[in-house]
Amino acid sequence: MTLFSELGLDRTTMKSIEKMGFEEATPIQAQTIPLGLEGKDLIGQAQTGTGKTVAFGIPLMEKIDLKDENVQGIIIAPTRELAIQVSEELFKLGYGKRARVLAVYGGQDIDRQIRALKKKPHIIVGTPGRLLDHIKRKTLRLGGVSTVILDEADEMLNMGFIEDIESILSEVPDERQTLLFSATMPEPIRKIAERFMKDPTIVRVKAKEMTVSNIDQYYLELRENEKFESLARLFDIQTPELAIVFGRTKRRVDELSSALTVRGYMAEGIHGDLSQAKRLSVLKKFKEGNIDVLVATDVAARGLDISGVTHVYNFDIPQDPESYVHRIGRTGRAGKHGVAITFVTPRERGQLQAVEHTTKKRMERMKTPTITEALEGQQKAVTEKILNTVENEDLTLYLSQAEELLQKHNAVDLVAAVLKSLTKEPDTTPVKLTEESPMPMRRDRNRSGSGSGSNSRSRNGRGPSGRKDYGNKRNNNRKPGGNRSFGQKREQYNK
Repeated sequence: MTLFSELGLDRTTMKSIEKMGFEEATPIQAQTIPLGLEGKDLIGQAQTGTGKTVAFGIPLMEKIDLKDENVQGIIIAPTRELAIQVSEELFKLGYGKRARVLAVYGGQDIDRQIRALKKKPHIIVGTPGRLLDHIKRKTLRLGGVSTVILDEADEMLNMGFIEDIESILSEVPDERQTLLFSATMPEPIRKIAERFMKDPTIVRVKAKEMTVSNIDQYYLELRENEKFESLARLFDIQTPELAIVFGRTKRRVDELSSALTVRGYMAEGIHGDLSQAKRLSVLKKFKEGNIDVLVATDVAARGLDISGVTHVYNFDIPQDPESYVHRIGRTGRAGKHGVAITFVTPRERGQLQAVEHTTKKRMERMKTPTITEALEGQQKAVTEKILNTVENEDLTLYLSQAEELLQKHNAVDLVAAVLKSLTKEPDTTPVKLTEESPMPMRRDRNRSGSGSGSNSRSRNGRGPSGRKDYGNKRNNNRKPGGNRSFGQKREQYNK
């Protein structure tokens, strides 16, 4: 295990990393960052979801000279979605340093991009087509670039961008550092490396284990506005000992943890905007069982090592299959059994299929839980507690009172009253969550056809808006690529 604090990073960079909630470096980060800091050219062979953006983003940020108003770093990405994602991650990494990051891609107003370029960004993240467009317009000059990063190079090859990449690289000074990341290394990518890189070091990271035999995997197909009630009912039915709920955004985590607390569940959330002290405090309470539900973003959950998690709920389906495997890997540890349940909206069926294709395991469809089932689940939990008390506790001090009650009331009525008094009936307190749009998913490279991923485009190269997508053009000849009950514990919890 390598900690970021062991990598000799600038104090400002470390503050940004801590703000993002990172502690432990992933394998690709641990190997890439030191080489990147030395200024070496590098080829990183790693799958999506292994932390590549931070791996190349940290060395890039360490090199940025704020006094130099030229573009100093350029990242070439295959899709607008990835360009936006990378730019957001770099913005967070450069927050303490105040480095200016700009994303440029097709489908966005080019005049707005030109105005943004006049503000002298230090780093540009862009799709090949739109980058070339700005170069030809002379609105983007790359003479001051010292670092070039090619992200998901094999995807750009599949999309027919190799010539565009070569044209862009010809505009960058020869004296530069070049980092290339690709899940696979086909011959055209090797040729790019030979032509434009100087004695690159190769870093290979194996893909994560994609099958988890001791985790039962289910999915529910729901409308967005049905998710929360279904989650609450599942809690009441399954009464997990420790559960992690994954949300897509920081806003989602905040709203979801607040809504769960309103309903009486012992829940708290973590995401990148929390202070390190607050994050550690929440994790400590979760590990010690003082809260039952941890609501988290993917970023905040990085490197979590918590034993005893019985259930993982994907309130929002993750962006890519690797993230799905990372999420559900929080349960089913040390040979124990785990349960993972994923909520899918009708528009996200393609994402579900991509996950199943990658994990080589079909999820079992689960029917939407009802209020009746939720109540039965709570009654079952209370019944088990009563039976455990009868079998294992000393009841001497309570027998005389019990006998007196039995003289006055029917035994069945008494038991029913005990069940009712101890059972936490399903709460219907109104809660409001902001609707999140379905997240586009990058399609698995080995899948063929147009699919439902974020890269889908019509044959005329137009995006969903109908506008020409210069940043995402495609080659039409592209190859297919324990016994504790929530109902008992939450009565004692006062946030």
